Amino acid sequence: MAPRANWKGYLRLSLVSCPIALYPASSLSEKVSFNRINRKTGNRLKQQNVDAETGEVVSRDDMVRGYEVAKGQYMIVEDEEIEAVQIESTRTIDIDQFVPKDEIDERYIDSPYYIAPDGQVGQEAFAVIRDTIAKLNMVALGRVVLTRREHVIALESKGRGLVGTTLRYPYEVRDDKPYFEDIPELKLPKEMLDLAAHIVETKSGHFDPSQFEDRYENALIDLLKKKQAGEKIEPARQFTPPRVVNLMEALRASVDAEKKKAPAPSTRARRPAKKATR
Repeated sequence: MAPRANWKGYLRLSLVSCPIALYPASSLSEKVSFNRINRKTGNRLKQQNVDAETGEVVSRDDMVRGYEVAKGQYMIVEDEEIEAVQIESTRTIDIDQFVPKDEIDERYIDSPYYIAPDGQVGQEAFAVIRDTIAKLNMVALGRVVLTRREHVIALESKGRGLVGTTLRYPYEVRDDKPYFEDIPELKLPKEMLDLAAHIVETKSGHFDPSQFEDRYENALIDLLKKKQAGEKIEPARQFTPPRVVNLMEALRASVDAEKKKAPAPSTRARRPAKKATR
């Protein structure tokens, strides 16, 4: 089955435009998920919307959006009124600017999307825009309305398509100063830095996400299998962080340990078995 698009509209570079579709490039559907259950009956719980004043359950037909204009006073806003808010980026990603990718602070990176032509019409225009972005080796910035919010989106070429990554606004990114300002500046001995650099060298490699393993997810899968098999689940051992008395000695011991260590086994993520039947 063909993937379902989250958004359809147009991609435009000056006077060149083409119909496109956006698809989410990430998914949580394979993650272990739990339901809320009544311990006494074993039945699944159902969430209900309750009037905060009367305590009565509200039907879906009577649920509307409200904007608080004063304490406890709300202005009702209907769906069709929100749908009436149409700006250009609701249906068109207009490329405004090209910037070097390394200038984008990673704190601003949000969600990735795949972008492909929507239908046969405009595929040549799509290829022109895609190949231009690739040739410049830069990132194209535009804007798009998703989930009733306008996002800045960064476009990069990816094979025969594009990857668009929504970016956070400055007000969504916290300033680092309150977290780092109390950290003192220290002059570290050269030998200490050399030992640390040696440890880093022994652990250096290349980025390969296929080697990632979600160990907590796998541990959850194992736990569910044990419970299904009727095995007793032992409580976790209390974790005690190692106490570093002498940092230089700890670094030297780390270097020795890395020299003795056998080649690390592959950390390729094992695809967990399908979720246990509930």
